[in-house]
Amino acid sequence: MRPVVWSRTALDDALEILRYVAADDPNAAERMIEAIEAAGNRLGMMATGRPGRVVGTYEKSVMRLPYVIAYAVEAAEGEERIVILRVIHTARNWPSGNWPQ
Repeated sequence: MRPVVWSRTALDDALEILRYVAADDPNAAERMIEAIEAAGNRLGMMATGRPGRVVGTYEKSVMRLPYVIAYAVEAAEGEERIVILRVIHTARNWPSGNWPQ
């Protein structure tokens, strides 16, 4: 299994999701974040997904939720690891910028 690392930006995305949903339903927010975390962490076992819209990335849809996990596979200390870069709602415009980093 490859290690999975969440970038600061991805953690900020998850926190934003949590806050937004929790304003209406804290229990639903907790379940959503748990599902997003589980989907991201499963990428360490099998990195599935489609090529990303940003060169060098991949995208994995979160099952039954309107979110996409953007990630990269990178070499670190002689082995590969999965780096979760962003968690993005499918209705939002894809964020611009030069990521991954």
